[in-house]
Amino acid sequence: MYQERILLTGKDILEKEFKIDTRGYRPQEVDKFLDVIIRDYEEFISIIKEIENDKKELIEDNIKLKQEIRTLRTKLDVLRDDSSGNNDVSNVDLLRRLSNLEKIIYGKD
Repeated sequence: MYQERILLTGKDILEKEFKIDTRGYRPQEVDKFLDVIIRDYEEFISIIKEIENDKKELIEDNIKLKQEIRTLRTKLDVLRDDSSGNNDVSNVDLLRRLSNLEKIIYGKD
């Protein structure tokens, strides 16, 4: 996902060749600094992958919890209806229960 937005990879940095001028930088210092940059890039990519995995797990947990809430609400409605002392079942009650079951089965809010 983020890879399309990052222009350089660790390999790109490692293989970059610079022209040396008469008054240029010391190649050893440049190489050491580029090594640090490469390690940072690799660490950033590792961190991003971990965060994306965590995000995916949280989304899955969220979906499961929403389904559980729907199930518990339906059970609570059924218990309220049963405890009301009214044992007569009307068409409206049946339609409401059927609607709740469809919500559970098809996952609609």
